[in-house]
Amino acid sequence: MKQTEYHQASNSARNFSVAPMLDWTDRHCRFFHRQLSQQAWLYSEMVTTGAIIHGDNLPRFLGHNPEEVPVVLQLGGSDAKDLATCARLGEEWGYSEINLNVGCPSDRVQNNMIGACLMGYPHIVAEAVTAMKAVTSIPVTVKCRIGIDNQEDFELLRIFIAGLVEAQVDGVVIHARKAWLQGLSPKENREVPPLNYDWVHRIKTEFPELPVAINGGIKSPQQGLIHLKPYQADDIIYPAVNGVMLGRAVYEQPYLLSEIDSLYYGSSQPAPSRQQVLENMYPYLERHLSDGGKLIQVTRHMLGLFHGLPGGRIWRRHLSQNAFKKEAGIEVVEAAYQMVVAEIARMDEKLPKEGTS
Repeated sequence: MKQTEYHQASNSARNFSVAPMLDWTDRHCRFFHRQLSQQAWLYSEMVTTGAIIHGDNLPRFLGHNPEEVPVVLQLGGSDAKDLATCARLGEEWGYSEINLNVGCPSDRVQNNMIGACLMGYPHIVAEAVTAMKAVTSIPVTVKCRIGIDNQEDFELLRIFIAGLVEAQVDGVVIHARKAWLQGLSPKENREVPPLNYDWVHRIKTEFPELPVAINGGIKSPQQGLIHLKPYQADDIIYPAVNGVMLGRAVYEQPYLLSEIDSLYYGSSQPAPSRQQVLENMYPYLERHLSDGGKLIQVTRHMLGLFHGLPGGRIWRRHLSQNAFKKEAGIEVVEAAYQMVVAEIARMDEKLPKEGTS
């Protein structure tokens, strides 16, 4: 088997990335996340080849803000020709990388040969990677699971990854859980199948030159750092992987992203404060409103900005109750922030002063 000589060009499997999340990681979410980290790789929601080719609305499916870069277009599909067409369009529209979804377990996508079911057809995935790489100059990666259904043999995962290596994939992001294609909902598939980080690190053992990122069950950026060091399990020490992907943890607690540039990229720049992030969002919100957009389309991604602080619940509640209204403008966000400031001040007054009892 031919072993790819991987160049050192950056891609999401070599770095920290925010997972693609359907209905969540749209262009507004990604712009917001970029205010918290300048270097994390951001993913689009999965976009099917059919939507791009037949949807007659490329700005809707491929549009993004220049500030989002580095940004990955995640595709859903199985037809090599269609995937190549969409990969080429993704590069033309300024995406930094193309990623193929081989991890989504929902019934809807299975019926169209999209997502995790493709792990049962490694030759189709390999052919798709070959086709996409033939028409693009940006990295092509694959996001997959460690297996599906009753697959219990590591060898099946190794064979699947070996096919991608033969196709010269630029990196893989592996969710360290199997996907059950029948009997579990997509939400349950994120929680019920047991985590098996060992297998992800074993893939790095089998393919030392392949950039590998790990995903699944990681609750914080600090926790993710464990996997960037040699990993011990059952008295065996496996090599470190190259990258870490977090999803819901950073969506629900977005300020966690402010740690990424220093923890993962060695940046000496101070992390932005929550106030700075909010101030950076105001011009974007105003522009979105002036273009006819609705406030809720952006602020729904910002609900967790003050998570864990006094006033965090007030912030979330005020936005949830007011941002959806037809006339809602920037004043809704400003009012919510002032409530947070007032609550923090109130809590500070209640705390005992230093040197007193």
